[in-house]
Amino acid sequence: MEKITKKIGLLFNTQKPDAIEMAWRLWRWSKENGINFLLPPHEASAIALPGVADDVWRQEASFAVILGGDGTFLRAARYTFGVDVPLYGINLGRLGFLAIGNPDSAEKDIKAIIDGQYTLQLRRLLKGQVWRGGRLVHELHALNDLVISKGSLARVIDLEVKVGKEILSLFLADGLILSTPTGSTAYALSAGGPIVPPHVPCMIMAPICAHTLYARPVILSDTDNIIVIPKGDTRSLMLTQDGQLGYELLPGDELHVMLDNEIYVHTIQLNGRSYYDLLREKLRWGFNGIRDGGD
Repeated sequence: MEKITKKIGLLFNTQKPDAIEMAWRLWRWSKENGINFLLPPHEASAIALPGVADDVWRQEASFAVILGGDGTFLRAARYTFGVDVPLYGINLGRLGFLAIGNPDSAEKDIKAIIDGQYTLQLRRLLKGQVWRGGRLVHELHALNDLVISKGSLARVIDLEVKVGKEILSLFLADGLILSTPTGSTAYALSAGGPIVPPHVPCMIMAPICAHTLYARPVILSDTDNIIVIPKGDTRSLMLTQDGQLGYELLPGDELHVMLDNEIYVHTIQLNGRSYYDLLREKLRWGFNGIRDGGD
């Protein structure tokens, strides 16, 4: 890759003391090394440093460094949807399949990115549309997943699922996960779904605690259009976007889900660190015994 000489965006979890401390550390390092970090208004106000407007940040940042866990990374991805700002996450959370950088080598890794020692991974997004009575009421994007779940009552929900015009199944379950390959190592994995590398163009559908032995996760193509219709009179259904934003679903609504062909997220992968290295590390494949991954 070419060397990066432009300004670098800095995003971090403003509720996490470790992230604030690291933001200060990187800010001091940047001033000593002629590097210009851009802080959007929210982050700038959290550490009382000069910031730039959101639109300026999105226009001028050549790439972004994210300090926090995967939740912070997902918020950063949502902040940059539709703009070409590659993301590099430094993990201050738990497992870290998205924020994969080591805080101990943060300065060295950022310098390697500036020097062009990286590759870009293209991450596909889900586009979800909620139709109610023939009217579009919500349109949203997700890097990990869109999840339909019940409310506070312990009640099974009834979901009709179509692929295009063809009925696939009627699920009786606690919910349904629709995931990208990126999200295959998130909620979908805990529901029994497969691990899918991010470069594979597909979607994953995984029922949550299905009330039949025959309900299994399904892989669908990048051209399929999934339609989910809540049946019966079930109320208090929620559609969540990357586990962070929620929308009410009503019986008879239609949720249309597909892979977006226009909006992508690019993530930075340092040379010599592959996706399969990450799987071995995070899932402890090939390790004898259990090692503490920490928080």
